[in-house]
Amino acid sequence: MLPSWQRIIAALVVALGAEVCHWFELQYVGMALAIVAIALSGLGVYKAGIQSLLNLKLGIHALMAVAVTGAFLIGQWPEAAMVMALYAAAERIEDQAMDRARNAIRSLLDLAPETAEVLQADGSLHKLPVDHITLGATVRIAPGARVPLDGTVTRGESAVDQAPITGESQLADKTVGDALYAGSVNQNGELHMQVTAPPDDTLLARIVHAVEEAQASRAPTQRFVDRFAQIYTPIVFVLALLLAVLAPLVAGWSWHDAIYQALALLVIACPCALVISTPVTVVSALTAAAKRGILIKGGSALEQARTLRVIALDKTGTLTTGRPSLVEWQALAAGDEADSAHVAWQLASRSDHPVSRAITQGLAPALPTNLEHTAEDIQALPGRGVEGRVYGRRHVLGNLRMVREMHLSSPELEAQLALHEQQGRTVTLLAHDNAVLALFAVSDQLRATSSEAVAELKAVGVQPIVLSGDNPATVQAVAREAGIEDARGGLLPQDKLDILAQLQQQKGPTAMTGDGINDAPALAKADVGFAMGGAHSTGMAMETAAIVLMNDDLRRIPETIRLSRDAHRVLWQNISLALGIKVIFFALALMGMATMWMAVVADMGVSLLVVANGLRLRKWG
Repeated sequence: MLPSWQRIIAALVVALGAEVCHWFELQYVGMALAIVAIALSGLGVYKAGIQSLLNLKLGIHALMAVAVTGAFLIGQWPEAAMVMALYAAAERIEDQAMDRARNAIRSLLDLAPETAEVLQADGSLHKLPVDHITLGATVRIAPGARVPLDGTVTRGESAVDQAPITGESQLADKTVGDALYAGSVNQNGELHMQVTAPPDDTLLARIVHAVEEAQASRAPTQRFVDRFAQIYTPIVFVLALLLAVLAPLVAGWSWHDAIYQALALLVIACPCALVISTPVTVVSALTAAAKRGILIKGGSALEQARTLRVIALDKTGTLTTGRPSLVEWQALAAGDEADSAHVAWQLASRSDHPVSRAITQGLAPALPTNLEHTAEDIQALPGRGVEGRVYGRRHVLGNLRMVREMHLSSPELEAQLALHEQQGRTVTLLAHDNAVLALFAVSDQLRATSSEAVAELKAVGVQPIVLSGDNPATVQAVAREAGIEDARGGLLPQDKLDILAQLQQQKGPTAMTGDGINDAPALAKADVGFAMGGAHSTGMAMETAAIVLMNDDLRRIPETIRLSRDAHRVLWQNISLALGIKVIFFALALMGMATMWMAVVADMGVSLLVVANGLRLRKWG
């Protein structure tokens, strides 16, 4: 519907010619030029406006159609032409501004190269387009080159700059087995990588697609503005009609002046700036967040973050690194220790839980290298552990809660566990129906950024608490190290839901942060769910959460809250500016001092101001 810039510029030149003809009283030539200018710049807008009027829909185009037609009929054809040409120019600028905001995130895709060096069966390297590279292929990444696709390092060591994808400011050291992301930059060593995702399913591509979907959803403020504009436009029509009819009868104006002021009121009342003020701000904020490794899934989550009063944090994989290691284990029942190690390995190796992975890796050196999986009927027990049949007998590998439910706990066992827990260790027990067979103590280090993130959360007025399924003593030890006073352990997923509901009722809007399947219900229940998006996060957690922290840096949570507050402030600055200018010109129209030139220039000017103000958020932080 919008004309090209060439047609708009031509329309402005022709409209200026119509104005010159009006000065020299060349009426028919000027009218012809005005019609040409309107046809060049606003024929589509005019047709849409007439159609809206016929359908009794009073929108932006209907306002312009009435204003231009009325101005032409009362002899103000030069202004009618210039109004339409300037309106088209303003709409084109706004349209390009929105495209600029939307395309900012898509420019991330340009970070991934279009070709890559693929290792062939004979050891040679062939450069191929990334679209032609199959899953499982081995790709060489030279020092200084960008990673073309997602994959896993199979040879070499190097430092990699992942800032475009995760927002990390520090280089990430990569070695065999580590993940690489398309768009990151290899720094100083040659790497070979096995491709694990096609071009349209890389982490970079998924970030772009998720932000584009978020941009398509409307924020609460945007929905409010849209509803307000639907009510506001008919009201403006009524006010303009009243001004045109009553001013001559009550204030003694001429009919010509009254109609002219009413038409000027219609032009300035055009809600373009008001409507554009919200989406450009929201899109800019979402783009700024994505560039910092914060994936916000829509305007609602962006706006809700500023209202948070409490944030609940899981322990393992959230406050801690999620890479625990087995520091000690011992057999508790009579029998061969090797049998206990074998059974525990069978169960732990079939679970994706970080503690289970630590037990698997810790036991592996003491077991035969050719050990095969023989466990059957494996079943995860959320908040408790895992169970299965090994050697034909049911075994469980779980926490103390599970052992208590099996009525196998004893004062001696709990005292032994307490010694480990005081050191901040997580203890897992291996048992069958009749006895506890072994104890496994795992330690997980606090993330380097957790203490700083907690301090920043407190600084922005948000209270952090810890909700974890781990034993209470370990949870409290980790929480104290992070600087969190309120820490609750031994919780099942339902317990976390109940506590979240209490916090929401007592404290106000509450967020949840986690990375595991067992965190998904709480992430869904929270006012805002934050998922850790790093190597240890589960797909369910990232799908459920409204916001994903791509680099596992908890400092991004207070950043999100500050961005949300800044975006809210810019939104209302734009709304206030757009409405404030209209109130001023409404007063000028009532005093008979408004002109259509002033109206369209002011409307265009305020549109540009709100666009520029909103676009500032693209460079936030």
